[in-house]
Amino acid sequence: MAGPGILAFSGSARRESFNQRLLNIAARYAEAAGARVTVINLGELALPLFDEDLEREGTPEGAKRLKKLMFEHDAFLIACPEYNSSITPLLKNAIDWASRPAEGETPLQAYRGKVVGLMSASQGALGGLRGLVHVRSILGNIGALVVPEQVAVGGVMKVFDDTGEELVDGPHRKLLQEMVQRVVHVSGRLSG
Repeated sequence: MAGPGILAFSGSARRESFNQRLLNIAARYAEAAGARVTVINLGELALPLFDEDLEREGTPEGAKRLKKLMFEHDAFLIACPEYNSSITPLLKNAIDWASRPAEGETPLQAYRGKVVGLMSASQGALGGLRGLVHVRSILGNIGALVVPEQVAVGGVMKVFDDTGEELVDGPHRKLLQEMVQRVVHVSGRLSG
């Protein structure tokens, strides 16, 4: 039996994003736990700022692609950079576009029953924790099941190895593995 499908994305499109690094590590952990993982870059979807007038002219192709991917996966891993103690505009805009029902869809279909794991990375001591609170609230309110485990990695200049492809910090690595395993386990049970 194939494992659950997990869509992984970051709220940062910056080339050297710490959150993208953290997401890539989490995606590898999910694959090791038996999940099928698709990693996307929200910046490549070229989503315009959400506007109902614009939506009436036709849903942008990037928004259609994002929703299609969300429908095709059982769970999401989301790396959430913190901007001014909150969610990034890129991530909020993507959430908003995917929340809009097209003809034949139920409201919030892209989120209802999806299992979500949240993580963040920051140079600050709190690791983006304040922003995770907002993302958790938004996703919970639109029907997603956000697992209680979340990972906020502070002091990122010291936690990644020289390649940027692994956490050298044991406690953060363990927390990330536990969160990812919970997402894989819960989404596997719900989809199976």
